[in-house]
Amino acid sequence: MDTVKVAVVTGAARGIGRATAERFLKEGWAVALLDIDATGLRATGLELEPREHVLPVVCDVSKPAEVAAAIAQVNERFGRLDALVNNAGIAIFKPILETSFEEWSQVLAVNLNGVFLCSQAAAPLMKKHGRGSIVNIASISGLRASTLRVAYGTSKAAVIHLTKQQATELGNVGIRVNCIAPGPVETAMAQLVHSADIRTSYHDAIPLNRYATVQEIADAVFFLCSEAATYINGQTLAVDGGFDATGVGLPSLRKR
Repeated sequence: MDTVKVAVVTGAARGIGRATAERFLKEGWAVALLDIDATGLRATGLELEPREHVLPVVCDVSKPAEVAAAIAQVNERFGRLDALVNNAGIAIFKPILETSFEEWSQVLAVNLNGVFLCSQAAAPLMKKHGRGSIVNIASISGLRASTLRVAYGTSKAAVIHLTKQQATELGNVGIRVNCIAPGPVETAMAQLVHSADIRTSYHDAIPLNRYATVQEIADAVFFLCSEAATYINGQTLAVDGGFDATGVGLPSLRKR
């Protein structure tokens, strides 16, 4: 297994995390799948191939002891770590005045503390080999404000700056750290909670007039971890179909 590169992907039971794990496996990497959802993780672990390259680990990324134990399992199984994808996250969409401190704290614990904890645990293992790549999954909500996202948007904005802090220091030991800021993505959750009106509004606001696929996000993540991106460090790549670039896009003007 020493010649096989190894990635850790958090929040890997479904959605972007699973698609990212599949992308690494397709390229011949081994992947450790971290997720708090034991049932979903077990099912995903059984479906991915080749089985010997897959290590499912139940882990709450907001808990330091669980993160440390998970990375120790990765080291024991594979003996190395080349990439970490901090994808695990939660969202609570409420007006500011209706968001409780407990909800605020929960979102930041997973979305921000989780990135910090996983990176702190993974970096020493990468450092042993003199190189590695960390990709943090933020959100377009970290680049532009929106309603109902006081906790989520703030956590993702913090992840974007944390990426720069990590890149500045860890780059000195050969570990590159970058960030992906997805716009709306076609996930099972989006299909469940985005009404037809919401989808139409997003389509009107996005120049490419559609949601991203999870595979498109996974492709961007893999690029940043690949040999094609060895001089890219401390950057945030908005994979959003031009959503952030557009500003106000009035449907009546776009039809001209």
